[in-house]
Amino acid sequence: MSDCSSSGSDEDLDPELELLDELGGTLSKWTNYIHGWQDRWIVLKGNILSYYRSADEKEYGCRGSICLSKAVITPHEFDECRFDISLNDSIWYLRAEHPLLRQQWIDTIELHKAESGYGSESSLRRHGSLLSLTSAASGLSTTSASSFKKGYSLREKLAEMETFRDILCRQVDTLQKYFDNCADIESKDELHRDKVSDDEEDFPTSRPDGDYLLNNNNSSKEKLISVDSLKGSLGIDFKGEAITFKTTTAGILSTLSHCIDILVKRDESWQRRLDKEIERRRRAEDVYKAALTELKKPHYGGPDYEEGPNSLINEEEFFDAVEAALDKHDQIEEQSQAERSKVSRKISLTPDTYSSISTQKYSTRVEEMVQSHMTYSLQDVGGDANWQLIVEEGDMKVYRREVEENGIVLDPFKATHAVRGVTGHEVCHYFWDTAFRNDWETTIESFDVVETLSDKAVIIHQTHKRVWPASQRDVLYVSVIRKILSTNENDPDTWLVCNFSVDHDSYPASARCIRAKINVAMICQTLISPPEGDKEISRDNILCKITYVANVNPGGWAPASALRAVAKREYPKFLKRFTSYVQEKTSGEAILF
Repeated sequence: MSDCSSSGSDEDLDPELELLDELGGTLSKWTNYIHGWQDRWIVLKGNILSYYRSADEKEYGCRGSICLSKAVITPHEFDECRFDISLNDSIWYLRAEHPLLRQQWIDTIELHKAESGYGSESSLRRHGSLLSLTSAASGLSTTSASSFKKGYSLREKLAEMETFRDILCRQVDTLQKYFDNCADIESKDELHRDKVSDDEEDFPTSRPDGDYLLNNNNSSKEKLISVDSLKGSLGIDFKGEAITFKTTTAGILSTLSHCIDILVKRDESWQRRLDKEIERRRRAEDVYKAALTELKKPHYGGPDYEEGPNSLINEEEFFDAVEAALDKHDQIEEQSQAERSKVSRKISLTPDTYSSISTQKYSTRVEEMVQSHMTYSLQDVGGDANWQLIVEEGDMKVYRREVEENGIVLDPFKATHAVRGVTGHEVCHYFWDTAFRNDWETTIESFDVVETLSDKAVIIHQTHKRVWPASQRDVLYVSVIRKILSTNENDPDTWLVCNFSVDHDSYPASARCIRAKINVAMICQTLISPPEGDKEISRDNILCKITYVANVNPGGWAPASALRAVAKREYPKFLKRFTSYVQEKTSGEAILF
């Protein structure tokens, strides 16, 4: 019996196990476009193909491995020494030294792939060893992390389970037949023993067929059935079948273990995804609540929200955008200025009488504003006034006082200038008369005379061009021109234009524009240098001293730095542009004092 068992085991283990144990050799493997083809030590064991930097570095662990169960081996179409091994997204590019060696590698890999698989019951029974099957089952543990992720999915492991199930069912049927046959032989033997019990003595007797009869303690005879007789009658190697049965169950347990691992990892992955989705939903709800709260707040930005305390544009970007928009406006104005035709001046002033009773409500306010400017606007900038000189260009000086209210810049500006060849009357006239407004004012998009209070006072609504990203502004104001007689015969008379904001039922504030508030005065005095001899006074003898003051509340919200920078740039430009226009208009004309 022992001889039969050992011979069966040797037949199962010797030739094929040696083939499937481990093979190794050197192949060139493509690494990357920098290092190209590099020699690597390739090891084939079971259905696992691994590679090392060299044969001497095997003890340090492989640099990568691939499972051959589902791999595809493809000889290259043009390169006779190259073949590729692909598994899902993982591809190994390998080259042998010559075509024959390549073919040997391909044949050996294909053989290992077939012999190490779970394809049939005969292959399992033929190997008859736990080593060959467990090497395939344990290949998962020797692969790299990337190989594990790509090569072994739950679907593949379930397919393996179905294969194991079919194999196990057939093995159970085979073993059941073996046990049934054993039971039949035992029952026949008991019947035979009953017949011969009376004639046999209590000592062994040899039978012609080679079996032996033994006396038991109860003086009964029992037939010993050899393994060879059962194997011959059934055609089954019981020990081999037992080994394959044990191997199949071990494979099932290993696959079940992998399935559990996959499910656990998948459960952890889905839990992480769920946690991320919960966090995303929480953030989305917070953003929604913040947006809802923001919508409920009053916005001073009109139709859009580029300008405002919650603007996404920082102060530097805001200022750069405003500067770019103003530069563009200046270019457009320079082009239109060259095409603009001259308009003949019309000057006619009548006594300042108000046209109707309904407009007399503004008269008191007009007188107050005129008196205020004559009292305070002409005061010196020194002392405790806290005026800061910010621009000085020739005869022009611009001062500012920094004032903020509720975060809004309300800086008063004051500019002094001296212009030759024009009178104070002429300067104030061109500043006040709406017939010339579009000739020198480049920031206005449109304006309307809302109501004429008198020959020297009108109510004007004007809309300024939008300067992105600031919202568009409009202004509703009274504009009045006055001549203030000097109380001292040595002092010149003073001409004044005063513009200050008012309300009017016909032009309420709209959502399209932010309503700005202004209080502006142009105050001019004419200084005459007596000509030599009896010569008449010419424009060369005239000097106009100008004081311009402006106090503007822009409304809405914009960065304080941007507002101050724009004002510092625009006020000097405006004053120079306007006075140049007046000099051009009055050149060659009769002097108007």
